Amino acid sequence: MSRDVLPAGGTGRDADAARAEVLRRVRLAVGTQPPGVGVARDYRGVGARPADDPVGLFVERLTDYRASAYQCGADEVGATIAGILGERGRTRICVPHGLPARWTAPGWQVVGGDAPPDPVALDAFDGVVSGCALAIALTGTIVLDSGPGQGWRAVTLVPDYHLVVVRADQIVPAVPDAIARLDATRPMTWISGPSATSDIEFDRVEGVHGPRTLDVLVVAEGR
Repeated sequence: MSRDVLPAGGTGRDADAARAEVLRRVRLAVGTQPPGVGVARDYRGVGARPADDPVGLFVERLTDYRASAYQCGADEVGATIAGILGERGRTRICVPHGLPARWTAPGWQVVGGDAPPDPVALDAFDGVVSGCALAIALTGTIVLDSGPGQGWRAVTLVPDYHLVVVRADQIVPAVPDAIARLDATRPMTWISGPSATSDIEFDRVEGVHGPRTLDVLVVAEGR
């Protein structure tokens, strides 16, 4: 059985000849392909996966991801955040620009205004409290788009602890619903539970790509 063999790698004319032969074969292969076929676009879109209880489903998914979920009313956010941080023993807290003042406490530091924050300085904080752009019930995902109360990506990725406030009206049923509401030109971070990865032996390691601990406070009503 015969087999075509490309010229061996090298420099000068040999390398040029090998490159030319590869490109010739690519052009030949592409030129003889049959015309493309249409792709069915019958997958589920916006509104195709309604959730009877989006808040309940979202909290269930958060628990699956080893995040901790809390719920409160609109007038209880500040007190609830203070209670969660107290239980966690987190005292040195940073927040991004635009976070509602009623959610914060004296001594917290606003970081990352017009200029990117220093990662070394961020690492010295006990944690960060932020808002979000929206959340997805079906996947338990929180999306940040660097809007007010969310800040630069580093602000919510470097500290080892992250507490996110999610309003109930920010929770959409599924991913297509989220895509329809998001601005694709903004820098987005999609968070599904605490940062974690596994090696080839499935040993789970947390805190590799972001905060090791994630708490989510779902505000039941209003802003």
